[in-house]
Amino acid sequence: MYKISEKLKELMPVFSFEFFPPKNSEGEDLLMHTIRELKPLNPGYVSVTYGAGGSTRSKTRDWVRSIQNDFGIAAMAHLTCVGASRDEIRSILDDLYSDGIRNIMALRGDPPKGQDSFAVHKDGFRYASELIEFIRSTGYDFSIGAAAYPEVHCEAVSAKQDLINLKTKVDAGADFLITQLFFDNQKFFDFRSKAIAAGISIPLIPGIMPITAFRQIERFTLMAGCSFPEDLIDSLTSVQDAPDQLLKLSLDFSLNQCEELLKNEVPGIHFYTLNQSKATATILDRLNQSRIISITG
Repeated sequence: MYKISEKLKELMPVFSFEFFPPKNSEGEDLLMHTIRELKPLNPGYVSVTYGAGGSTRSKTRDWVRSIQNDFGIAAMAHLTCVGASRDEIRSILDDLYSDGIRNIMALRGDPPKGQDSFAVHKDGFRYASELIEFIRSTGYDFSIGAAAYPEVHCEAVSAKQDLINLKTKVDAGADFLITQLFFDNQKFFDFRSKAIAAGISIPLIPGIMPITAFRQIERFTLMAGCSFPEDLIDSLTSVQDAPDQLLKLSLDFSLNQCEELLKNEVPGIHFYTLNQSKATATILDRLNQSRIISITG
């Protein structure tokens, strides 16, 4: 299966989806259904998360292998530094490479549930840049993605330092960057300009998450540190007790957001799906109908 870094060299924007490993059989059935629904949209790749503290480590491997082998979609495994030694990470890389996986999303990772801060394993890595450098040192020909934060990582001392940290990941060997979700395109454009000025030239892919329920606003603010435009908050607040109207307004907003991003020459869009298909499928279908993109199977 191809590497994402090669796919991103194509002229057309690359659309991709993020999934997380389900915790039970009901969730597994839902994710299988979601993948079947989204496959006709011809994603360039999908990614599968790792879970806080590496809690879904084996499931991540199982799902990327299944998606790639059973559905024929290039799959990227998330890999974090949390709770793992160098030898354990090397073993994971060995397994993924032998499975035919050629794409890794290298992250520091969130602390395990119940812990407030990241604790470095005594024989592990402190930063994503160290993990990226280690992956490169194995000699395996992985395409490596890394995370970027248009509104600054929550633990960064400043926006300037956050950009320095990002450049360190690029210099360590990252091939492309995927941003944390955001709802204000201008913040992305400003961030992209600063990244370019800092010497970062690899593809910077915006991450988009359509809102499907009003309660997600507070959750996204707390978990992702993203801000919301006031007009969006006002619009969604006015229909918070009308789910169908809220979804329509949210999808209209996300559609306009994607249209503006594509007109400003982003290399692709990465959709945070929450293992659901409807919102992402609707947006891509409408982009296709308006001829902003062309979906071909």
